[in-house]
Amino acid sequence: MRRFSLCRFLLLLLLAFLPLTACRSPQLTGEDITIRLTADGDAQTLTLPAGSTVSQALQAAGISIGNLDKAEPPLYTVLKNGDSVTITRVEEKFETEEQVIPFERQIVRNETLPEGETRLVQEGANGLQELTYRIVLENGEEISRSIVKIVTIKEGVPEIVMVGAQTSFAPLPIPGKIAYLAGGNAWLIDTVTANRTPIVTSGDLDGRIFFLSPNGNYLVFTRKSTKPAEEEINTLWAVRTNGGKPFSTGIANVVHYAQWIPGTNSIAYSTVEPRSAAPGWQANNDLQRYSITTGAHAKILDASSGGVYGWWGSVYSFSPDGRLAYARPDGIGLVDIDGKYIKPLLDITPYNTRSDWAWLPSLAWGADGNTLFYTYHAPPPSLINEEDSPFFGISALSFANNVGVEIVQNTGMFAYPVSSRLQTGGGEKRYQIAYLQAIFPEQSETSRYRLVVMDRDGSNRRTLFPAKDAPGFQPQIPVWAPGPIEGQSGDFIAVIYQGNLWLVDSGSGQAYQVTGDGLVTRIDWK
Repeated sequence: MRRFSLCRFLLLLLLAFLPLTACRSPQLTGEDITIRLTADGDAQTLTLPAGSTVSQALQAAGISIGNLDKAEPPLYTVLKNGDSVTITRVEEKFETEEQVIPFERQIVRNETLPEGETRLVQEGANGLQELTYRIVLENGEEISRSIVKIVTIKEGVPEIVMVGAQTSFAPLPIPGKIAYLAGGNAWLIDTVTANRTPIVTSGDLDGRIFFLSPNGNYLVFTRKSTKPAEEEINTLWAVRTNGGKPFSTGIANVVHYAQWIPGTNSIAYSTVEPRSAAPGWQANNDLQRYSITTGAHAKILDASSGGVYGWWGSVYSFSPDGRLAYARPDGIGLVDIDGKYIKPLLDITPYNTRSDWAWLPSLAWGADGNTLFYTYHAPPPSLINEEDSPFFGISALSFANNVGVEIVQNTGMFAYPVSSRLQTGGGEKRYQIAYLQAIFPEQSETSRYRLVVMDRDGSNRRTLFPAKDAPGFQPQIPVWAPGPIEGQSGDFIAVIYQGNLWLVDSGSGQAYQVTGDGLVTRIDWK
């Protein structure tokens, strides 16, 4: 009985084992196989042991294969009798060639030329670049060619042509001189709006710095650098407005600030260091002095970190009597020019733009030099981060009685207050403040603006330009006329609207269009 059970167990075990053996792969027989190998233009027949791979076949034939070469089938494939193997030789090489870059043609509309008349301002010159190609060949035949590198050897120079575009705007007498930047060129209006003269026609003014000297005899401006931006952003130049060629100051990388120093022949300026990363610079937060007449340099403030968001930079503003204020993203104060240090007056909550730029409080001295107007960053009404608050306004600091007063609320971040000239009458000194009011104050970063004028204490506030049913204009610093215009009820304010220069009467609100080419980007009036 026991023997019978053992035999039954062995039988069952054998039955269970039979299916497993039936699933095993067939064993190699050990017989040789014959294949056909094609490489380097030759075909040959090889006899190999069964189970050989493509790689082993190549070793047997004494054929090496490069990193780029292709094998069909792949090297790891186990060959069968009668298979064919093909080797494709792949070669990579690089070639360079020089290519001419045709110059561009720029058309500048000039309202001082008759309609249709043209004048060549700058001759064009072709540029030159070097192209590097990656070329792939299979068995000696080119199958692809692609550009992998482009190096500019010589920058092209655009051809600039002025085309007459006279307009029918009525001439308007003006006090002093207006300089404006249009199409990369500087123009001067003297005495009457119809009297316009080009004073810089290089076509490369970048608009970062653009101002007249107090007497209007000099225009100071920046030009785009001919060097790569990571090496040099721009250069600072000057030109006499009564004629002469522009001359370089030898100063470079002035982005935020340069201003004429009252009562001198010198300018003050601040510099940055170019960077490849956004925004393209690291501010030095320094302050230097340069004499237009002698070329002498002097330091006012050493470079510094500039506080919170100081990488963006600082701005400064001279009062009529020569006092100097500064503004940076986290506060405003005064500069002791003799002692070469700053004296903070008040902290301002910096605005978090969440981008590669920083908001700066704008500064403007009152015409009497006793009051400093500035934009402030207001706290939010709800429990959000103070740096994210969308509310801004205008305040004033009086140095006559050391009192700070909030003048206007909810103007928007680009209010840019600016004072008119000082007027006297009835034993009282008077002046007005012009500023910009955001149409959508809580979205003032992207909002358009309107021009508003008020008395220095914030009273008698009225919106002048543009009309309520017209689109607003882009943020800019309004520019007051240096004197009255005969027949007008108030002083004029110059603004840029839709790319053109407009003059607005601060008394009546009447606006006069001066240019019509749509190219104006900067203005100054002295």
